[in-house]
Amino acid sequence: MTDVQHMKWWGWGVEGVGFHWEDKPGFAPFVEYATGLDLHTAPVISMPDFDKLTVADSLAPAAFVSELAAIVGDRFVSTDKMERVVHTYGKSIRDLIRVRANLIERTPDVVVYPADEAETQRVVDAAVAADAVIIPFGGGSNIASSLEPRADETRVVLSLDMGRMRELISIDEESGLARIQAGALGPDLEAQLEKRGWTLGHFPDSFTHSSLGGWIATRSSGMQSDKYGDIADIVRGLHVVRPSSPGRDGVLVIRAIPSSSTGPSVRDMIVGSEGRLGIITEATVQVHRTPAKRDVYAYFFPNWEAGTAAMREISESDATPSITRVSDARETSFSLATSKESHGVAKFLSGTVLPFLMKSKGWKLDDICLSFIGYEGGEAHAKRQKKLVEAIVKKHGGMGVGSGPGVLYDQKKFDTPYIRDFLLDRGAAGDVSESAMPWSKVNQLHDAVRVAADAAFDQIGIKGWIMSHLSHSYHSGACLYFTFAFVFGDDPIGEYNVVKTAIQQAFIDNGGSLSHHHGVGLEHAPWLEQDISSEGVAVMRGLFSAVDPGDNFNPRKIVADVKEPATSR
Repeated sequence: MTDVQHMKWWGWGVEGVGFHWEDKPGFAPFVEYATGLDLHTAPVISMPDFDKLTVADSLAPAAFVSELAAIVGDRFVSTDKMERVVHTYGKSIRDLIRVRANLIERTPDVVVYPADEAETQRVVDAAVAADAVIIPFGGGSNIASSLEPRADETRVVLSLDMGRMRELISIDEESGLARIQAGALGPDLEAQLEKRGWTLGHFPDSFTHSSLGGWIATRSSGMQSDKYGDIADIVRGLHVVRPSSPGRDGVLVIRAIPSSSTGPSVRDMIVGSEGRLGIITEATVQVHRTPAKRDVYAYFFPNWEAGTAAMREISESDATPSITRVSDARETSFSLATSKESHGVAKFLSGTVLPFLMKSKGWKLDDICLSFIGYEGGEAHAKRQKKLVEAIVKKHGGMGVGSGPGVLYDQKKFDTPYIRDFLLDRGAAGDVSESAMPWSKVNQLHDAVRVAADAAFDQIGIKGWIMSHLSHSYHSGACLYFTFAFVFGDDPIGEYNVVKTAIQQAFIDNGGSLSHHHGVGLEHAPWLEQDISSEGVAVMRGLFSAVDPGDNFNPRKIVADVKEPATSR
């Protein structure tokens, strides 16, 4: 078949890679304390047998499949069941529960791999002429139900996999602009840029298995967005394939202009559109020279309020760090529990000197909060940033513990999704949800979400855990990233619905957004009106219906026609 590599159909990442707890002595006690799950006795659920899955036959007529093959070649069109299942869902807890439990309501009927923009245009035209549904597919990492077909869809569903389109096309070195095909995954993209001395600087948690087109389609943010910006700031130009017609070639082109006054921004309409306005085939993005120095330092604060106050002051200061992150006390304890013995942050607390020093300052060890702050650029610049930041850290009672933990943070930063699969293998949920809010609402929202989650855990009669970190800082506010976990009872999806719904509603009720960087999809669509107002939803509906009157491009995403939260499905 193709040389496009996909994640395993039942979990995150590739076969043979996973989370291991045996070399982390604090992990098992922490999990039992937080959720009641005893890792020493909990049975490990065996991986499902793909051959036992119930996968409906493809609805794609042979003539349509042949037409697609004539465009891209026989090797790059598939109705194979494994291919179709891989392209059905993303990697949310709900997605993985369903696929593992053989709850696959509707798969794509055919998967197509175009080689370039011209082939993409011909595939789109053929699909629209056949009144088929087109769902773009990048790395498959989405956790907002942005990929799945409607369960009741009667038309042929085509998954348009962009995995063959992954090349760095060119770099305008004078302008710091790079043209890159939309199917490029994070590692491939950065490797191509690095060879020429550049970086995009965009590193989301899903970096290893997500694509440039996917980042744009879901309005992604990366770990270093404090310096480089979110993807909406990084993207300057776009190519988007739409149906062609007499006199129109079908390619929407946004030129890479630094700024313009040309009416409502079409570029911003595409960013975050989740495939509803067309297929992103390439982007021109701003890139930066590879920094001469890059360091991540660790700090401790006496409590959450001190940590967030420091992050706020850093955001309005002359300092421009690349990362400003602080974990609450619960997540700090989790970070310590996932460190290997005598390594990482744990080594700083394993002895007596640092705990004694903290206690001498009047700190309660159960309240301490771990922070990571990154500095990039030339030697002099990075040194100055560190000096400015550490003065603020000291002002708010914080203390530095060096770069050692930061090195380990850098090494582990893309591995956390494997912990979720590890828990799922043992009958437990581990999931995330995130929100952006003004600085004045940060602590209020943080506390309210914890209260709402704990009430949800009580409602379903289980012991649960929720923790958080401030992940991105802006001049006017920040993003809080929550992780929650609990052991499933008899109704995994129903129980998950209760918890996720409580968290999402707490975001809205306390001045936050429904999502900061995971997109809307079906998962978050029920809260959209509360977020952007009924008129905002009306404008968005008008845009989608006018641009895609046949409802061919990833229908129902973002503004799904549902009365109850999508999480209750």
